Amino acid sequence: MSKELYVPRGATANAQYSLDIDPERAGWSHSSLRIVELRPGDTHLFTTGDSEWIVLPLQGSCTVHIEGETFQLLGRDDVFAGVSDFAYAPRDAQVQIASGAGGRFALAGAKCERRLPARYGPAPEVPVEDRGSGGCARQVRNFASADAFACDKLIAVEVITPGGNWSSYPPHKHDETRPGEETELEEIYYFEIEGPNGFGYQRVVPSREGGSDVLAEVRTGDAVLVPDGWHGPSIAQPGHTMYYLNVMAGPGEERRWRICFHPDHTEGYR
Repeated sequence: MSKELYVPRGATANAQYSLDIDPERAGWSHSSLRIVELRPGDTHLFTTGDSEWIVLPLQGSCTVHIEGETFQLLGRDDVFAGVSDFAYAPRDAQVQIASGAGGRFALAGAKCERRLPARYGPAPEVPVEDRGSGGCARQVRNFASADAFACDKLIAVEVITPGGNWSSYPPHKHDETRPGEETELEEIYYFEIEGPNGFGYQRVVPSREGGSDVLAEVRTGDAVLVPDGWHGPSIAQPGHTMYYLNVMAGPGEERRWRICFHPDHTEGYR
């Protein structure tokens, strides 16, 4: 199972995307992630279909055209440089991304039912949260968290973990519906590690018999799928800051990030 849930860089690459994970590839129902790499002057056209999408610059800037509306994304030099602005594209729409200088852009998606309006997400309005302390300190950029930006199903955040630190800790899960306590969410982790030869580790522990079980060494461009299970820690190599993009969605009517911490690893941590 670990071979299926750990997605090394290039494993899903095709003519359009350097990473292409959709529900069919993942074996679930909602969450998707694509990475498109554009050379200077290139454009990329796609149809959203039955999913909503967020265009998030990882490196570089771009112009996003969505059915008559145009959004200029200033982007950033890389994911470690700071928060980026982004654009939201509704289901059943045509989207064009154009980049004069070129760059890399994440397309975070989720199958959805409602068609919301296309919108621009300014970088200064992204809530940034310092979470944890000591060796578990990390920064969470809640650009499309359930409380920060309106989507139908999609939840997406970025996490910056300093070298040597643990994040996604204590291990937690969100693989069943328990009203007021836990929401069922499929999750994708996409990683980038600062500096040459940097790496990290990602752990997923089964929460049920036969459930997901992963221990993966991750490098820039890798992904880990979390259909179920206790996930965490995400461990950054000393001297190399770790970035990951979390993309989540699920079948529940309520769009909420409600999680349950592993009872054996909660004392002194949040």
